[in-house]
Order: sequence, then C-alpha cells, then structure tokens
Amino acid sequence: MATASETPVLDTIAAMTIDSLEHCHMDERTLILARISALVAMDAPAISYLAHINPAIKAEFTVDQLQDLLVAIAPVVGTARVMSAAGHIAQAFGVALALADSEAEAIARAEAESRNAR
Repeated sequence: MATASETPVLDTIAAMTIDSLEHCHMDERTLILARISALVAMDAPAISYLAHINPAIKAEFTVDQLQDLLVAIAPVVGTARVMSAAGHIAQAFGVALALADSEAEAIARAEAESRNAR
C-alpha cells in the first residue's frame, strides 16, 4: 500500500517528468525548446515556466534564443499566446530571482549566526 504524501500533485508531476526524460532521446537544448514551445501553445501559467528555468540554464539556453523561439512560433500559436507567454516568463523569472535572493539571505544569516556562536 502506498504511503500518503504531503505533496501528491508535485510528486505526480515530478514522476511524470522523470518518466518523460527516461523515454526521450533529445538533447537538453532540443528538449527545452520543445517544452517551452508547448507551454506557449497551451498558454501555460508562470509557475509552469518556473519549473523550466533551471533546465534552460543548464542547457545554456539564452534570452536571445528564447526571443528567437517566440518569434519562430508566433505565426503558428498566435500573437496573443506569445505575448501572454512573454508576461508569464517574466513573472517566472521574477519569482526565481526572489527565491534566489531569499535563499542567499537565509544562507548569509545562517553563516552570521554560526560565526556569532563561536
């Protein structure tokens, strides 16, 4: 019998992603292009883009390449979807930066407390 998780939705999404990666033979760059294109086509919310920021960075995907991708798919998905995606991507980057700042502050506090405890 399976044990109950405190995050069943996130656990399911993570498991689906792992399964997808295990059965996909695309290189990292092609995979991130495909996934971001799909997110744009679906008018995905910012949180969906947030999950792809680290993989995009790992694949050395640049802002210029992201803009090129949006230009390339605009005639297919439509300008409204591309503009919506641009806003959602900007929100995702904002959240990612805020999380990184928060994490950096927490690390700095912990290091300061550690030094003060000595």
